Amino acid sequence: MLQFPLWKVILIVLTLAWGVVMALPNVVNMSGAPGFMPREGVNLGLDLRGGVYLEMEIRSEDVIGGRLEVFARDVRTALARTDSADPVTHLAEVNGQTMTIKLTRADEAGNFPVEAAIARIDKVNGPLEGGLAGGKTYEVTRAGPDSILVTVPENSENLMMADALAKTETIVRRRVDPDGVAEISITPSGVDRLVLEAPGEPDPERLKSLLSRDGRMTFNIVDDSPSAITAAQAGVVKPGYRLLSGPTTGDLLVRSIPEIVGSDIANASQGNDEANRPQINFRLNSNGARKFFETTRVNTNKRFAIVLDDVIMSAPNINEPIAGGNVRITGDFTMEEAQDLAAIISAGEMPAKLQFLDQRTVSATLGRDSINAGIRASVIGILLVAGFMILAYNLLGIFAVASLAANVVLIFGALSGLGATLTLPGIAGIILTIGMAVDANVLVFERIREEQQSGRSLLTSVQAGYERALSTILDANITTLIAAAILYLLGSGPVKGFAATLGIGILTSVFTAFVVTRWLTVMWIKTFKTKKLSV
Repeated sequence: MLQFPLWKVILIVLTLAWGVVMALPNVVNMSGAPGFMPREGVNLGLDLRGGVYLEMEIRSEDVIGGRLEVFARDVRTALARTDSADPVTHLAEVNGQTMTIKLTRADEAGNFPVEAAIARIDKVNGPLEGGLAGGKTYEVTRAGPDSILVTVPENSENLMMADALAKTETIVRRRVDPDGVAEISITPSGVDRLVLEAPGEPDPERLKSLLSRDGRMTFNIVDDSPSAITAAQAGVVKPGYRLLSGPTTGDLLVRSIPEIVGSDIANASQGNDEANRPQINFRLNSNGARKFFETTRVNTNKRFAIVLDDVIMSAPNINEPIAGGNVRITGDFTMEEAQDLAAIISAGEMPAKLQFLDQRTVSATLGRDSINAGIRASVIGILLVAGFMILAYNLLGIFAVASLAANVVLIFGALSGLGATLTLPGIAGIILTIGMAVDANVLVFERIREEQQSGRSLLTSVQAGYERALSTILDANITTLIAAAILYLLGSGPVKGFAATLGIGILTSVFTAFVVTRWLTVMWIKTFKTKKLSV
């Protein structure tokens, strides 16, 4: 245990040098450093920098209703005319977490082809991603002589919610940080909630405005019949249609089931028209371009409405089939509005509307006060511990203080290297780690003192001290590390920050206490031929 061959010494020095290099950006501006050097220090959390905290929820009824609307398009395709079967005319209506399909044409005997329709629907009713192979996403049953009921079983609902939460997290990140450069923290909380922390963001209303929109982009065929529009305005809406309006189009009657949806859009960007006015350009993916061409081919000389969140942006006329999948929206946009709309469309449609449950704003001044308080607490703690160790253990205390400094450097180096976020509870974790590191040294030094008092030589006492204290220290640190891991996995926000710094600190503490301090002690004894240490 007291042997330090050259490879061990090199490994220790390289580890300490790595910690210094990684921690350097926290105290020195490294913007002009060479490419292989780190340039960013530890990310400061919301409580240290100030910013916005939002807690959001997605509701299961919204998620399932949205899925059923998408499935309604597949049902329409399945029941349409094929080469070997007649079309089954129907009306599909989504009501909350169920969908009712009403057949509208019977055979000569007055019977509706319900069983044949169910058989066709089952062909497009495959398993969800992550579900059992060969299983069905929806339960499709006969509800009457001319109707079919589509419901969502519990296992499918659970998979839908998990998928919706993951997609919502991605979309929120794309909207809030489209360039991927901001220090945004988005973490799931439970099965239906997300927590957003945006350090340095001064305006919570801007974030809520970006996130409150569904981003539901659809293309719907328009019924321009004056009588149908007049009836809809009077409250009698034609089955299978909805009455929507827009700032430039007025009221229009559009099909409830869209031809193109947000998942058919590849990307969107802000551009300018021929008069240099802001517009929104977007490109459909291959599947969307194919459907768009087929829609414009079948509905030539009709109008289609481009709808965003139930507001008609424009309603151009289809003069001929449109190939290529490139579409643009013109209107009375400002540059900022066009950019925000493009970001919303490009990020994709929210699986469900976000409900804001909690909102907190931390001022930058309060964040600076927290940093100063944390620094003061850390410095006072380190000075008190260092003073005690030197007074109690003399030279060994100096070695312990040196390893303590190395421990702090390694912690900040690891936090910087991992891109972790330091919060006020994280500072508390570092201070706790300092105490635990000192505790390990105290156990070793007391063992060394006992061995020297029993008459053993200095080297034998040092070796026995480290060997006998090892199991005790490892037991204590391993149990604490397990607790930190549980806190990190099950906690969120401040709890997670505390657990991260505590876990990293435990690993660095064991390294500095059992490797760095021991190495310094052995090197001193062998270099200066010391026979006894005052402990």
